[in-house]
Amino acid sequence: MLPAITVSTLDFKRIELVLDALPASRDDLKDKLFMELDRADLVEPVDVPPTLVTMNSRVRFTVLATGVTMVKTLVYPKDQAADTQNISILTPLGSALLGLSIGQEIEWKIDAHKTMRVRIDAIEYQPERAGDFHL
Repeated sequence: MLPAITVSTLDFKRIELVLDALPASRDDLKDKLFMELDRADLVEPVDVPPTLVTMNSRVRFTVLATGVTMVKTLVYPKDQAADTQNISILTPLGSALLGLSIGQEIEWKIDAHKTMRVRIDAIEYQPERAGDFHL
């Protein structure tokens, strides 16, 4: 069963714009991310809890199978570039992280034979908490 997720109305609208701009060849990706958005509880940006993974949040999480801890910033595709500290919302990991809260875990398929499970450990930076609503 998938964990409950919460998404800000601003992130929701911006992600919809990104998905609408994708070519038809990416319809499978669009469908998966739209399914994630459809199951989300929506809140206004000023009401986002400080424990929530939102767009442009810097998130510390642990890959449970290995115990490896990582810190990544969840970004829109235009901001991913070559920065390995950023992860696009259009990646499986990026879409899995969106809307989770500290302490929550999620498992998803990384290919036909393997899954990955991660736990959210901390939100090191969140635009809403910092008042950076323009990001």
